[in-house]
Amino acid sequence: MQELTNNALMLKVKSGDLDKLGLLYERHKKRLFGFFYNMNGNASLSEDLVQNVFERMLKYKHTFTGEGSFSAWMFRTARNVNYDYYRKNKMAFKQNEVSTIAYKLEDTDSIENTMQQRDDISILNRALQKLPPEKKEVLVLSKLKGMKFIEIAAILGCSEGAAKVKAHRALKDLRMIFLQLETR
Repeated sequence: MQELTNNALMLKVKSGDLDKLGLLYERHKKRLFGFFYNMNGNASLSEDLVQNVFERMLKYKHTFTGEGSFSAWMFRTARNVNYDYYRKNKMAFKQNEVSTIAYKLEDTDSIENTMQQRDDISILNRALQKLPPEKKEVLVLSKLKGMKFIEIAAILGCSEGAAKVKAHRALKDLRMIFLQLETR
């Protein structure tokens, strides 16, 4: 039996076959968890927010047209769930650790290089904490989740070029903050 595409599954959910949402959940729960965990650094909260995304997808299934990328529609929903959570709870975005980014040095035998690596990771983590949530979000989607800019554009509600510009500016700001922190 040929495996159904995400778009086809969501169209079946839209037409009333709610069991297909379970298949979509199994396919995408890890990606969504990673997105939320990279945004807030809290595993328990991330699991709850993943559930909220699928509840909202069920509630707003009528808005899915089948045109375009299912992933973009799903991550747009995830983005809204994330913002709504923090808006409701009036919490500042909790910054995550950079533990998901693996840094590999050429010379791992050198204690000096290992210490420098740890310092760089610490500085990068502090730099990420200083980025506004919308800039951090673009970096998480593009660099950590490896999404294409056309999908990011659909999530953010802008053109592909604008998404690229946002990612470039976010990286530029991260680099500037990193360099400022590094000189201290």
